[in-house]
Amino acid sequence: QVQLIESGGGLVQAGGSLRLSCVTSGRVLVDYSMGWFRQAPGKERELVAAIAWHADGFYYGDSVRGRFSISRDNAKNAAYLQMNSLNAEDTGTYYCAARPGTPNFIYPSEWDYWGQGTQVTVSS
Repeated sequence: QVQLIESGGGLVQAGGSLRLSCVTSGRVLVDYSMGWFRQAPGKERELVAAIAWHADGFYYGDSVRGRFSISRDNAKNAAYLQMNSLNAEDTGTYYCAARPGTPNFIYPSEWDYWGQGTQVTVSS
């Protein structure tokens, strides 16, 4: 059974940084893209960043481009989201997800595996 486990969320002041981690267990998801979605209260879940298996393809949402950076370490079955210059609009629950093939699929229904989420709260 595949499990995705996120960590690294927390409370941070506006302008600060956080680094989220996602570790996959159960089996190695070869040729899977990894993505980070977030969901704010009362809003739909949105894709903020995604990365292809060989890190030769990326997606960034308009609201985070230039501030967030996604990376992965396939030897550790891990993906990361470095978040800089955080603001209150970045507050929400962040979910790690995985899908086969390319990362440019923005709808949650297009992603196969999900973590339980980690909360990020940015105080202004």
